[in-house]
Amino acid sequence: MTGVWRWRRNSLCRATDRREAWVALAALLFMVLAAPSLGWACGARTDDSLQKSVRAQRAGCHATTAVVVRRSPRSPRFASDPETAPQHSRRTLVVARWQAPDGTKRQGTVTTGSRRTGPGARVEIWTDHTGRPVPRPMDEATARAHAVLAGIGAALLAAGAAEGVRQLIVRRMKKARYHRIDQEWANTGPDWGRTGTGC
Repeated sequence: MTGVWRWRRNSLCRATDRREAWVALAALLFMVLAAPSLGWACGARTDDSLQKSVRAQRAGCHATTAVVVRRSPRSPRFASDPETAPQHSRRTLVVARWQAPDGTKRQGTVTTGSRRTGPGARVEIWTDHTGRPVPRPMDEATARAHAVLAGIGAALLAAGAAEGVRQLIVRRMKKARYHRIDQEWANTGPDWGRTGTGC
């Protein structure tokens, strides 16, 4: 904005200077107004999609309590839990018993993040409609956090694209200006310094 105002009535101002200032102002307005709007729209649509996915996951699985029979002979592993922060949480393999949604008794190897994994300990697991263990579904807060990150990323990408387009336009304008200067110099250069010498 200051560039446009500064060049408005300056006698040294060239037409290309004014055009460059207008291009910079247009890019700035896009970054301030349009990029956040695009980010918000992207975040909102991502949130809607993820919330539908969360509801579908919740509808397809059930939380139940399993009773630990013994520790699994397989070694424990590190696994990321979608409910927790990005750091990895230690997951332990245990053999447990639980009741399927249809009332039948089941037993199998499941993973748990609980610290109490001795025989008789109760751990929460998720199962599908048939009673088979499934990964824990994503919760609404985690889905919303992913949507916010998607919106911020879209806004930053739009702002970066606007700046890239501005730099490309300004570079082409400068190249055209230097080309015109070279042409004018080529037309007047051969006579430089010989005017009025009588040659």
